[in-house]
Amino acid sequence: MTDTAVIDSTDTDTDTIIAEIAAALKARGVVPYLGPGAFALLPEADCPIPRTSLELAQRLNAKVAAPGRIRSQLTAVAQFIESRRHRKTLDGILNEIFKREVPATPVHAWLATLPAPPMIVDVWYDNTLESLLTADTGRSWGQIQGLSHPQGVGEWVKYYAPGGVEVEAGAASGWETLLYKPSGSAAPAGNYLISDSDFVEILTEIDIQTPIPAVVQERRAGRSFLYLGCRFDQEIQRTFARQIAKRSSDKHWAVIEGELSKNEARFLELQNITRLDLPLDEAVRRISGAMGT
Repeated sequence: MTDTAVIDSTDTDTDTIIAEIAAALKARGVVPYLGPGAFALLPEADCPIPRTSLELAQRLNAKVAAPGRIRSQLTAVAQFIESRRHRKTLDGILNEIFKREVPATPVHAWLATLPAPPMIVDVWYDNTLESLLTADTGRSWGQIQGLSHPQGVGEWVKYYAPGGVEVEAGAASGWETLLYKPSGSAAPAGNYLISDSDFVEILTEIDIQTPIPAVVQERRAGRSFLYLGCRFDQEIQRTFARQIAKRSSDKHWAVIEGELSKNEARFLELQNITRLDLPLDEAVRRISGAMGT
């Protein structure tokens, strides 16, 4: 692996990196990987859903107060609610939080206009991108969502056509664009991979890729990942990103503005991810301009 390239927004190399990303997107050689940080582009008053794992943990605590030592840990807070109040209570709270109409950020709007990307990964629980893709009636697409307690229910994921109709796995091979929601989504069925016990089941198998659908493995092969609105300061975030991008290209990019934690810097280095140190909306605007869109 090479050292991480940290690109300053005033550096002349930035235009070169952006041109590379734009060319790869036009060639359908990029998998956008979307995190909750994209919602930070919306004014707080205009964003009804949490924009980070910490904000979501705080929302959950407001409904069921967890012990102080775990209140900032999303998976632990979710597990506390699941264990003390039942899984249905946790899912009901999450539905209340995420089943809302959310304005599209510039990132979501841009992703929805890309011409037939083979796959988009979205790791947050909202359905903003699904709504935008559904509105484009000429687009061929569908989604795959991760499930809670997959080993208990006997399946890792479910497949949905536009409009939320559940379909068989074989349908995914015919979609021009695959939206992969590994953490689940509020719509259409309220699937949430969020608690400690959820992740224990996933993490025991993810090294051998069992939870990753075959069509996802096929579409990532040879392609680069573009991380947007993502941070990698938690181990679960790094593990998911690493395993979802496994056996893909050896060249990736991440738009992350500002200081990195040591764990983040190390992760980017090990995964050969070049960082663009730019505001997310500026990066998307410049990439879009380089694509001529």
